[in-house]
Amino acid sequence: MIVLMLITLGVCLGSFTNALVWRLHEQAKLAAEKKAELAELSVLRGRSMCPKCKHQLAVQDLIPVVSWISLGGKCRYCHRPISWQYPLVELLTAGLFIFSWVFWPSALAGIGLFEFVFWLIFITGLTALAVYDLKWFLLPNRIVYPLIGLALVQLLLILVFYHGGFSTLSSTFWGVLIAAGIFYVLFQLSHGKWIGGGDVKLGVLLGMLVGGPLNSILMLFIASCTGTLLSLPFVITGRARRDTHLPFGPLLVIGVIVVRLFGVSITHWLTGRYI
Repeated sequence: MIVLMLITLGVCLGSFTNALVWRLHEQAKLAAEKKAELAELSVLRGRSMCPKCKHQLAVQDLIPVVSWISLGGKCRYCHRPISWQYPLVELLTAGLFIFSWVFWPSALAGIGLFEFVFWLIFITGLTALAVYDLKWFLLPNRIVYPLIGLALVQLLLILVFYHGGFSTLSSTFWGVLIAAGIFYVLFQLSHGKWIGGGDVKLGVLLGMLVGGPLNSILMLFIASCTGTLLSLPFVITGRARRDTHLPFGPLLVIGVIVVRLFGVSITHWLTGRYI
């Protein structure tokens, strides 16, 4: 029953993620005077529509994954192809929900359950950021800032209701300082050529989520290694050069997921073996 609930919630929020990413990008493209069109693209109030012909979708068009399959991957109204991105993001979000539930590092009761519920929201937002960065090489503030605010709310609730104390606050501070600080230094040294300003703000969020300096270092290490492994085949085959731009946001999302779920085990293994 729990698995079914998480799958249903995951595909629904994955569908929301697709809509959020597309609407934010379309809003950014519109001029300020086109207020009527902006209202139609509202994330909260706008009706779901085909991204190609802008026709409003009926209820039967809005069932995650199922509608895409039943329509053969095409719009019911204009018959133009609908990107594989839509079912893939829906399935990915559901998969991450199940994966997080299976490998959650603490008991799903009390503070563990409290953090898990918040984590599902963060997973949804981080997936949206990863998709946006992959498509347009940007990390929009309209996603990053609310997630930072939510992370602050989570931290304050832990401090107030679960008596996290100074150690939790101190650990989070150092985690943020390392994650965002390293990005800020790289951003300033390269004048934005090595890393974007969005990555600095994302570093603030991810530092709060991993909680702790060692976890922040581990997250950056995993993201960097993942980027190297993914880009190396393209460099070797000549399909990419040393100066080819690689969106770092999705790699950081991978890093934070690994550290949040397996960070304790990894750090225990590292400290026991090398420190």
